[in-house]
Amino acid sequence: MERPLSLQEPMDMPNRFFPIKIHYCTANQYGKTLFKHHWHNHIEFLYFTKGSAMIELNSVPYEVSEGDLVVVNSNDLHYGVSQCDDLVYYAMIVDIKLLHSHSVDAIETKFITPIMQNRILFASKISRDEEIISSISSLIQEHSQRELGYELSIKSYLYRILTILLRRYGMNKMSSEDDHLRLKNLERFTPVFQYIEDHYHEDLTIDMLSALAGLSRFHFSRLFKELTGRTVMDYINTLRINKSEYLLRNSRMNISEIALCTGFKDIYYFSRSFKKYKHVSPSELRKSFNL
Repeated sequence: MERPLSLQEPMDMPNRFFPIKIHYCTANQYGKTLFKHHWHNHIEFLYFTKGSAMIELNSVPYEVSEGDLVVVNSNDLHYGVSQCDDLVYYAMIVDIKLLHSHSVDAIETKFITPIMQNRILFASKISRDEEIISSISSLIQEHSQRELGYELSIKSYLYRILTILLRRYGMNKMSSEDDHLRLKNLERFTPVFQYIEDHYHEDLTIDMLSALAGLSRFHFSRLFKELTGRTVMDYINTLRINKSEYLLRNSRMNISEIALCTGFKDIYYFSRSFKKYKHVSPSELRKSFNL
């Protein structure tokens, strides 16, 4: 099946014979977007070592800070924003095929294949679990130092991490039919999410967006809320408010200019909306930064 690639994170692995990659990530501005809405087939671990952030998974926001681990299950729609001026985290993306058995065995049939098929899911946020964090840290160190046998060590840590996740953080299993339907809808809505990201400052209508997905207005609105947990306009306004907060904190544009460039034509509506979402007015936020 053809998949739109605009929201799917490229999964080019440095070593196709050992498909795992780890990024050391930093952010030095409050409100900075860490990554736009996207999804991918691989499982991902976000390990935070300094600062705080908001990570959104399938429309559910998670406040995370130093020592927290976020598990991004396969096909999770995710998005991140820094909530401090000094953020450090690791993003580890794993192709679970790395743990495939060469022959059909209990590990393959009971765990690896169901994880790949999203029939086994894990909790999204894990805090204060020293054992799993120790394994994550050791894995990162092995990947960085790459001493003889590091591949063996990394696989052993991955097995240990999955074991802990299965025992302590396993969630309700998604049927293969439900997973297939969700993936199909994600693919259909990929150009919609990307269009909103690129054109949030313009006039956006449900009719325009539903046409991109090839759906009626009614079915588009229903599916959109199922995927994101928000109405279309709430989703758009949330994006606009987050963009405006970033500008209020990090630019010298005045409030009217920020309102206009983030899609709000009415300064009063902008102020009301900003206070509704952020619980502080734009002017109060701006004053706190003396910009």
